[in-house]
Amino acid sequence: MNGLLQVAGREVRTQVRSKGFIVGLVIMVLLVGAVSFAPKVMGGPDSYRVGAVASERLPIWGDTEVEWKDYADEGAARKAVLDGDVDAALVGGTRVLTDGAIDDELGLLLQSAHREAQIGSAGVTITPLAMESVGADTRYQKTRSGIAVVLVIILFMLVIGTPMMVAMGVVEEKSSRIVEILLTSLRPWQLLGGKIVGLGLVGLINLVAVVAAGLVGATASGLAVDFPPGMAGIVVGVLVWFVLGYLFFAAFAAALGSLVSRQEEVGNVLTPMTMTMMVTYGVAFYSVSSPTGTVATIASFVPPFSSMVMPVRAAAAETPFWQVAVSGVVMVMAVVGVTLLAARIYERAVLRTGARIRLLDVVKGR
Repeated sequence: MNGLLQVAGREVRTQVRSKGFIVGLVIMVLLVGAVSFAPKVMGGPDSYRVGAVASERLPIWGDTEVEWKDYADEGAARKAVLDGDVDAALVGGTRVLTDGAIDDELGLLLQSAHREAQIGSAGVTITPLAMESVGADTRYQKTRSGIAVVLVIILFMLVIGTPMMVAMGVVEEKSSRIVEILLTSLRPWQLLGGKIVGLGLVGLINLVAVVAAGLVGATASGLAVDFPPGMAGIVVGVLVWFVLGYLFFAAFAAALGSLVSRQEEVGNVLTPMTMTMMVTYGVAFYSVSSPTGTVATIASFVPPFSSMVMPVRAAAAETPFWQVAVSGVVMVMAVVGVTLLAARIYERAVLRTGARIRLLDVVKGR
């Protein structure tokens, strides 16, 4: 176990000290933070300033704040509008002055408030309709779908990128013959396990940083108020499912990488894994729009698709806990099985240099 931890520590130190890791992490954090903050920048104002000339202040209903400012005459109100001191000015209770076209939301608010005021002055009382939903709560559906889309992209980038690093590391050590030296003091499972654990920690650092940037950006932009209940559980679930998906594909990548001795051959030997990842990504992306559909439900129980589909389902729609638990248990079993097989392949193939080794020959012990 000490050997495994030493290898893991070496992998972490090597990666986090590299300029590529630091630059990549900063770029990802900035991008996710910018996307989370975009609604604040691109959305309309949270409040408006409206001037009033010989007009009563109209009652504005809803969450939008309207700040009223009185002016002595129309000339002062016109100047305030042109100077940008107010977004619009109500004159005589009948006209609205604006600098160019009025903001759609502000125009609708003023028209509605004016109509309500006229109805009220006529002595007519209007009882608003009581809205009652008898179906599923869809208040957070748009936000859930947005979160699910972001998760698909982030998980795909990290789950496909980090196992690739594992495969490249295995081939590099094999081609340089360093693995022969390392295995004089380490057992094969320690070297393989240390590499997987170390690079997994690096991937987890990336994921935590990106998720944190997204939450900070969403909080700063006000988007966090629209987050669905149980957001903490969604975040924890994403971390857990990333670990499971990474372990599966990292073991897969290490086994395939040990079959070749040159970096140029890595892309070809990893084709089965990359194709599996692409299909997983496609199913997960489809699940965003149909999280409770048959395809998404079945795929969320089938490894390795479940490593990406289940967290997307949990983010996009309410998912029964028993389904998440069963899917997690099945995925853990798959990870254990693939890891044991990968360790066997790695041990038999990593010291064999030269031409590409056939996977079937290694499994059968030839």
